[in-house]
Amino acid sequence: MRAVRIRDLVSAWPVARQLRERDVLGLGATARSSRSAALRPRTEEADAVVASVCPYCAVGCGQRVFVRDGRITQIEGDPDSPISRGRLCPKGAATKQLVTGPARVTHVKYRRPYATEWDELPLERAMDMIADRVIATRAATWQETGAGGNPLKRTMGIASLGGATLDNEENYLMKKLYTALGAVQIENQARI
Repeated sequence: MRAVRIRDLVSAWPVARQLRERDVLGLGATARSSRSAALRPRTEEADAVVASVCPYCAVGCGQRVFVRDGRITQIEGDPDSPISRGRLCPKGAATKQLVTGPARVTHVKYRRPYATEWDELPLERAMDMIADRVIATRAATWQETGAGGNPLKRTMGIASLGGATLDNEENYLMKKLYTALGAVQIENQARI
């Protein structure tokens, strides 16, 4: 009885199957099990595949976003991308979690001065608050002329530090906006 079990175990061992089938590299049928043969790709059920770009850095790796019933089911590297050729770094590979994770914030959060809790605000209200503060800061910190009477026409109360995920066009528009506001401290952090 015990000898039969050992023989069954040895014959089911992948290395024994490779030798018996002359599949030394384990690239053929010996690499498959009944479980692996029954597996199906997560992308098989997708209604659409949308080409996209990874949002994490300035490299711009290509992604394929698989969608079913209007929801993202999988995000993978795009093998047709000349930049990444189907590869994604760990952050890019986790992009699905960025857009579908339960911890993702989907509403504007605001914590009032000295408050300990966050409030939810409508987007329009938050945008109005930002605009009001930009206008008030510009008015309060505006420098028309310098000490010697030289024209300055600037504000030192507004600065911009853009992220590395911004492309050239976005950086161009931000530079135009902040220059029009009179800001001189503008950095885009685009190093790639």
